[in-house]
Amino acid sequence: MNAVEFEHVKKQFPRMGYMTLDDVNVQINEGEFVTILGSSGCGKTTFIKMINRLYKPDFGHIRLFGKDIQNSNPVLLRRKIGYVIQQVGLFPHMTVAENIATIPRILKWDKTKIENGIEEMLQLVSLDPKEFRDRYPAQLSGGQQQRVGLARALVANPPIMLLDEPFGAIDAINRENLQNEIKRIHAQSRKTYIFVTHDIREALKLGTKVIIMNKGHIIQYASPKEIINNPCDNFVIDLLKTLNIQNNYVIDGAGI
Repeated sequence: MNAVEFEHVKKQFPRMGYMTLDDVNVQINEGEFVTILGSSGCGKTTFIKMINRLYKPDFGHIRLFGKDIQNSNPVLLRRKIGYVIQQVGLFPHMTVAENIATIPRILKWDKTKIENGIEEMLQLVSLDPKEFRDRYPAQLSGGQQQRVGLARALVANPPIMLLDEPFGAIDAINRENLQNEIKRIHAQSRKTYIFVTHDIREALKLGTKVIIMNKGHIIQYASPKEIINNPCDNFVIDLLKTLNIQNNYVIDGAGI
């Protein structure tokens, strides 16, 4: 089943002389971990912000699990979509537990269900609940804040997760650890993840499929292995050159 479908989607922002998304057509299967890669201004972030109706298309249709999102209440739609950004966006006056409980409280979960959800999510993102649940965001490292942001997005068990360069401001060691964590979490959940990045190595490591964008167009949509073995044009070839890939470069079906 298609989790997400874009059909002839176009978007141009005021006072911009080009289309941010120019007749985009793509189908993302349920359960995929799709990474979106491309240069700055290519339309990556616009693409995912259209899925949760932060932006509206000028033309075309976007469907979530077969339903046109323009027919959905945007507030109710967003409650069903996990959303993680680079700046994390934790509420500084709330503890870790209170941050994670934000959506469950809006959904009117009972106290026991909320507490169980907090415990389960902290364990899922490898943060000891006893040590971290009562801390405030300012008492956490950048990597720990990202883990809490991920836990908050996951707690309501959304069928789709949108992640907009969530590890962009994290140091290399923590970034690699977080990449490994999110691959593990996705493998356990089998939900649909759509992950924006500017880092080709990250895109190929995490994605079961990779969307490569350039100037508002999807240039190639394929598995990491297919992209490495059969880049579709010079733009993709130039991206791959930044990896210094040799003939014996090894990649499995899920990434590097």
